[in-house]
Amino acid sequence: MPRKYVSTERFLKPDPRTGSRLVAKFINTLMYDGKKNVARQVVYECFDTITKKMPGENPEEVFTNAIMNVKPMVEVRSKRVGGANYQVPIEVKKNRQQALAFRWILEACRVRGGRPMSQRLAEEIMAASRKEGTAVTKRENTHKMADANKMNAHFAW
Repeated sequence: MPRKYVSTERFLKPDPRTGSRLVAKFINTLMYDGKKNVARQVVYECFDTITKKMPGENPEEVFTNAIMNVKPMVEVRSKRVGGANYQVPIEVKKNRQQALAFRWILEACRVRGGRPMSQRLAEEIMAASRKEGTAVTKRENTHKMADANKMNAHFAW
């Protein structure tokens, strides 16, 4: 019998500065080679930049809105039926939605160059909170692809 997925989020300690488990999870996703303090510093500098560029806005709320705007509702998966591959639209589970949103935001930041990571991250988060930017474009493209292939939905497993 397959084991049911257990979320690790309830075991994750909240971030010390913001008190948010979402921020703590994002820091863990950003982290390279176990250097958590470096990842924390990047996120905190990003939040400071957001505070400067968007006065009157809470950076944690801007971050949460950005994640909500990037989360995909559906995605396409390849399924082989009778010697042909079909792109089948499938609803995305909550944990995967969050993971994809984190991944797409960080990928958009890492592709850009020339400035410190904290500035690139702040710009991408602010753009995503306004429903703009590379990560939101990736989400829209995923939704368009799922919409274009909804005639294959009966192949869903």
